[in-house]
Order: sequence, then structure tokens, then C-alpha cells
Amino acid sequence: MKGVITIITFLCVGIITAFYIGFGFPNSSSSVAVDEELVGLHEKYTLKFSHVVAKNTPKGLAAAYFAELIKEKTNGWVEVQLFPNGVLYSAQEEFEALKKGDIHIIAPAFSEVTLHDRKWTALDLPYLFDNEIMVEQAFEGRVGDLLLESIEQKGYKGIAFWDNGFKQITNNVRPIVYPEDIKGLSFRVMPSDALFKTYRTVGAKAVTFPFNEVYNVLRDGIVDGQENTLSNIYSKGFYQQQKYMTISNHNYLGYVILVDPEFWSTLPEIYQMSIQEAMNEVSIWLRAHAKELNNDMLHRIASSSLTEIYEQSEEEKVEWRKALKPLYDEYEFIIGRELMEELRKLQIEKEL
Repeated sequence: MKGVITIITFLCVGIITAFYIGFGFPNSSSSVAVDEELVGLHEKYTLKFSHVVAKNTPKGLAAAYFAELIKEKTNGWVEVQLFPNGVLYSAQEEFEALKKGDIHIIAPAFSEVTLHDRKWTALDLPYLFDNEIMVEQAFEGRVGDLLLESIEQKGYKGIAFWDNGFKQITNNVRPIVYPEDIKGLSFRVMPSDALFKTYRTVGAKAVTFPFNEVYNVLRDGIVDGQENTLSNIYSKGFYQQQKYMTISNHNYLGYVILVDPEFWSTLPEIYQMSIQEAMNEVSIWLRAHAKELNNDMLHRIASSSLTEIYEQSEEEKVEWRKALKPLYDEYEFIIGRELMEELRKLQIEKEL
């Protein structure tokens, strides 16, 4: 009996000692090992995602898909609240709101980013990409890396590139086929210096208005035309106020998903990984879906018979490239040699 008591006493002392050493008692000064991946996992995170386009556009649909995926991947511990159509902020107001923590995710168009990082002007150079394959090579390769590194130096963390599509030109005056056809007309563009100079180079005038004001600006005749993707032209009803559209594919409209680095660092690492994983999945899905959606929007616009549609030939695009070539020389210093060389590589690979 004495031996049994001794064994039980020994076991109890051992368990207590192990608990004290391994876990510590409340108010104990002994060090405690912490699994960093588990920190914050008892908290629910709500992320506000603001963007300025309609729900049925590529970006709007991608944002909804992302919200669904992240809820699934985190078992509901991370919730994404969507604010489309600029209901909270305009495109430029979003940048300041992000830094203040009033919102947590934004998806600005490349042209909007140029006001915060001039290297992104590279993506506004006219006729830079010929097709979606070149766009993918740029975003997934060194071009994408250089752009994300650059914007991070400006205080924003880029976590994904999202596709929309090539931009087309609409106007309410006459068909636009050759560079001389655009002379004297006025167009609404996003606030990018390269876009302003693109139109100025061929004798047109460019002005900027917030995206959600464009329909009224066209309706009231404040400008003659605008440039945008087919999904935006249809979803916002721009085609209803424009007699002519040229399928030019002169610029690519895409988006970069930005978060504030300081806020990002407060998220548990496991949630960071889930967000990045969801973003990657959405980006792949969107690349295929955006092209299909834009093609559908073109069919709908054509079916409305409200807008006369003209598609540029390859020979006509050559004329536009010649007229706009001076922009490349002018912006090389701003964009930087390394980035320009990477873009030239894409052009060379296309020609081989």
C-alpha cells in the first residue's frame, strides 16, 4: 500500500511539474512558447473591399467570387464586405481611405495608380499589348514583379493583378479609323498623363471625370467621347449616348489589388496565406471570364443598333503606332530602363 501511495505521489508531482514548465501558471514570470500562426485566430476579421464599377463587370464579379472564396477558406473567420459602384469613395479617394484604414482592399485601374507611382505609366503606353497572351506574360513575369516592387515603395502592397480587357474608343461625332479622324474631338480619360498626351499627340483633347460621372458627361455633350472596355461601356450604358465605336484595343485596362502594408501585417499569417491563395484563384478564373464577358457585351451593344461599330485592321493599327511612337521615347526616362527593356522583350518575343 505504501508503494502505491509513493507511485501516485510521484506521478502527481511529475504532472504538476510538467504543467508548470510547459505551460506556466497564470501570472507566472516563466517564458511561454507561442505559435505565431495561431495568434489572432480567435478573432473574426471583416475586410471592406471598395471599387467603382458595377457588380456585373469583370471586377465586380471577381470581387464577389473572392468574398465567397475567402469565407470558405477561413471557415467564416474572415468576411469581405463589398462596396461596388463607388458608393463609398471615388477611384482616387480610395487610396487615402486605404491608408487611413477606413477600407482594407481596393482594386484601382492601372491608370489611377500612375498618380501615385509614375512607373505604372508604362501600362498606359498606346498599343503596348497585342493580345491577352502578352498581357499574361507581362503580369506573371518580370514586368509584374517590377511594378509591384515599385508601388510597395510608395506605401501600398500589391497582392494580385486582375484582368478586364482592351479599351475601345467611342464618340458621338464621326467614325474613327485613322489618326486624322480623331483630330479636334474631346474624350474623357482616366487621370493618367500618358493618356492625356496620347490624345494630344493625334490632335484631340483629353479631360478627366470620375467614372460614375461619365454617363452624364456624355449625355450632356461635355465631351465628344470616351475610352473603355466593352463591359464598362455596356454596364454603364455609355453606348446609349455614343453613335460610333472603334474596336481599337489601343490600351489594356486591368487592375491591381492593393492593401495597406501595416494593416496586412496585423493579419495572422494563416489568413494572409488564405487571402493570397484566394486572390490567385480568382485571377486565373477572371482571365478567362473577362474575355468571354467582353465578347458578350460587344454582341449586346451591336444588337442594340444604337452604336455603329468599326473594327481596326492590322494595317490601320500600324498607322496609329507610327503616329504615337514619340510617347515611348518621352516616357522611357520616367518608366525606367529596366522596365522598358522588359516590355521590349515582350514585343520581340511576339515578332519571333
